[in-house]
Amino acid sequence: MIINAFDLSANYFELFDLPIQFDLDLANLASRYRQLQKVAHPDRFAGASEREQRIAVQYTAHINEAYSTLKKPTQRAIYLLSLKGVELDTENNTVMDSGFLMEQLEWREQLDEVKGSTDPDAAVAKLFQIFEKKSNSLQQQFVSAWQENTSKSLVLAASLAKQMLFVDKLLSEAELLEAELDD
Repeated sequence: MIINAFDLSANYFELFDLPIQFDLDLANLASRYRQLQKVAHPDRFAGASEREQRIAVQYTAHINEAYSTLKKPTQRAIYLLSLKGVELDTENNTVMDSGFLMEQLEWREQLDEVKGSTDPDAAVAKLFQIFEKKSNSLQQQFVSAWQENTSKSLVLAASLAKQMLFVDKLLSEAELLEAELDD
């Protein structure tokens, strides 16, 4: 059976037969995801041995995790860094650029002030634009640092990926605020 072809050791890019790079064709990624799911879905192995069923479940989980990681820019950046042996360790290493931290504090204050503004919908929409612009800028900077591929540039790429995490969190908080305003 095809179960022997399932390779749980393949990195996520290899799994989807994609180049190891930040910029990806997300439509191609989604297409490859669907193809892999068709081949590996555990329902296809209902009549197979217990071992083959277990492998199909593990492989499907691997496919799902890989897809979830690669489709999100920040998670993709973190994964790319991990392939180079660079771990962010966001739990213990919270050192950030002071300018970025100040900027983030200002944005948080602006989020807090949205409800009290005269036009909260416009205020949250403006913050979305700011956060998305910052996210795009960080992604572009990450690509430059990643492509340079020196130890110094990888340290910079890791710092940028941490900043991307913070901006993602701000975007999530803005989405929650927007939903709260809609209610």
